[in-house]
Amino acid sequence: MAASDTSPPTIKDGVRNYFQQDLLPLLADLRLAIVLLLAIAAFSISGTVIEQGQTLEFYQTNYPEDPALFGFLSWKVILTSGLDHVYRTWWFLALLIVFGASLTACTFTRQFPALGAAQKWKYYTQPRQFQKLALSAELSATDLDSLAAGLAQKRYLVFRDATQLYGRKGIVGRIGPIVVHASMLLILSGAIWGAMTGFFAQEIVPSGETFQIRNIFDAGPWAAAQIPKDWSVRVNRFWIDYTPEGNIDQFYSDLSVLDSAGDEIDRKTIFVNQPLRHRGVTLYQADWGIAAVQVKLNNSPVLQLPMQPLENDGPRFWGTWLPTKPDMSEGVTLLASDLQGSVLIYDNAGQLVSTVRKGMAAEVNGIRLSLVDVVGSTGLQIKADPGIPLVYGGFGLLMLGVIMSYVSHSQVWALAKNGIVYVGGRTNRAQVAFERELLALLEDLS
Repeated sequence: MAASDTSPPTIKDGVRNYFQQDLLPLLADLRLAIVLLLAIAAFSISGTVIEQGQTLEFYQTNYPEDPALFGFLSWKVILTSGLDHVYRTWWFLALLIVFGASLTACTFTRQFPALGAAQKWKYYTQPRQFQKLALSAELSATDLDSLAAGLAQKRYLVFRDATQLYGRKGIVGRIGPIVVHASMLLILSGAIWGAMTGFFAQEIVPSGETFQIRNIFDAGPWAAAQIPKDWSVRVNRFWIDYTPEGNIDQFYSDLSVLDSAGDEIDRKTIFVNQPLRHRGVTLYQADWGIAAVQVKLNNSPVLQLPMQPLENDGPRFWGTWLPTKPDMSEGVTLLASDLQGSVLIYDNAGQLVSTVRKGMAAEVNGIRLSLVDVVGSTGLQIKADPGIPLVYGGFGLLMLGVIMSYVSHSQVWALAKNGIVYVGGRTNRAQVAFERELLALLEDLS
């Protein structure tokens, strides 16, 4: 008895069989892709609704434990689950990776085979084969030459021999879904790359000061290379335009980018929706404040006093205290609410003493107090997201793929036998338009 040539399966064979027979069909399952897409959408919405990258005090104030929002959403839940930085959590990135694997599996197991099947063709050699088509006809007053010419005029690619004909058009419609899947993979790659290498920072900088990006709220694990170390930014000037009614119309920041030697290498005046971009870092105009007030007491040099925001439920105010005696036994409180140059002066009893404008003076506690200027500070949001070009490119490719997918893939067969030309065709979409096109062609030939 001859020995058998079959050998026991190895671990490698088992892994291959599991991948091909179990894992790959599971990843290519449309139901899994829909569930993953819904989960990604739901967590993306939560990342939009819940403020991202804020401080612990912010979440404790806005999401208290009692009462918790919706009965469960408190600051502890948000911080423990990572909802304060959704797009950089391991579970959100895992969802993106699994969804990308699902798209890849579907592309190679379904879309490429469908494209390959569309590129293959064969002639119909028996009249009964035409009965299976959605549209078929029998003509006795035409020939294959006329039919081939008519199909060519309608942009069909025609193959034929003496008695048989095959024509097709719209193969790009079979390529469209592959392009759509490729674009979604590109978008996912950009999102993952941006989450791993990007950062988000905020800075409040007075006019005239230079700063480097330090106040980083959120950053990916590989973001160190994106944080600027060899250049800084100088706020040349910050100002606000007001409407005739006294409301804020727009606020502006004139920014200069300086190299390590202090030389200006870039400059732009930014305002809302007009940021400054430099080496992949974008600086947005986001907020403003009052940094200091400059005053003179009698003939003293100009004194610059820092101002702090005051906690109140009404309009925003910034304040500081100015001593009017060397022993600080007396003083006045200065309040400002905007950069229009008005400052309110209150005594120790909290009574309004005077209101001064820029360039004006008032007598307080026997001292002449002159207001030189109110120094504003600009609030900047600073972001770096290296994945943005991939995301934008993916969306552009997605639009192209969607347009390509709407192109109908149409096929026409013909067979000349016993003096009769059998004609039939089918399409994957726009059935009515295809029928009208083919019937009009056959009518012209008849």
